[in-house]
Amino acid sequence: MPLAVRRVLTGLLVAVIGIATIFSPYTFFALVYLIGMLCLYELSQLCERKGQSLEYPVAVVAVLGYITLAIFDLLHKWEGALLAGITIATFWLGMYGEQKGYFARTAYTLLAVFYIGKLLTYFVFIRTIPGEGLVLTLYVVILIAMTDISAMVVGSLVGRHQLTKVSPKKTVEGSLGALFIVMALGWLLGSYPGLHLVWWQGLSLGAVTSLAAQAGDLVESALKRDAGVKDAGSMIQGHGGVLDRFDSYLFGGMAFYGMLHLVGVLPA
Repeated sequence: MPLAVRRVLTGLLVAVIGIATIFSPYTFFALVYLIGMLCLYELSQLCERKGQSLEYPVAVVAVLGYITLAIFDLLHKWEGALLAGITIATFWLGMYGEQKGYFARTAYTLLAVFYIGKLLTYFVFIRTIPGEGLVLTLYVVILIAMTDISAMVVGSLVGRHQLTKVSPKKTVEGSLGALFIVMALGWLLGSYPGLHLVWWQGLSLGAVTSLAAQAGDLVESALKRDAGVKDAGSMIQGHGGVLDRFDSYLFGGMAFYGMLHLVGVLPA
């Protein structure tokens, strides 16, 4: 089976499983915890490939803390205290390792906390929106999943021009194709009565979410290229690791939540 076909089928399977968990907040939050821990582990492996591990226990506690505070709607109140504790623990414990790697070790730890922990909380915020959390979470997951699939399919069929050296197989045609397809999808799905979005809101949400999802994919590609590896892991057939599969969701969820405020779906 061609790699492109395997990637599409695996992507669809992962999307179906993910969508199934959304219908219950408990299963969805459990999935967010699982994705956070697996992504953090794979990111820690990339750091070790760079020659210096992060303060893994601190990062684990921090990522779990971010997600937990978001679930209980306490992050706005306690994020400052959480960040202070994380920063102190990171710099303090980092001194007990080799002094030569102190700079990188502390920097990698704080990067992991923000990149994995902070960005995953936006999906918790979306799912806990009163009355509309379920349908909006389904909406954003479909937009991001279709961005990944459309970019792969369009790029495989008509891609001719390289998008960036960071990820040589990605093409300008695939990127633009995904953008326009997801914009149209955002408009069409946005007209669903449960969302009651006007046409420009759906187009805007589709466009910004697609661009952010593609940016998230490229950022993770840059991290892998810097570490000298093709994939962050090997847990998902045809996609590499969990971080490889959900990199676009980290940026996409954040952008979608921000756009909900900008287009007036949520109060400013």
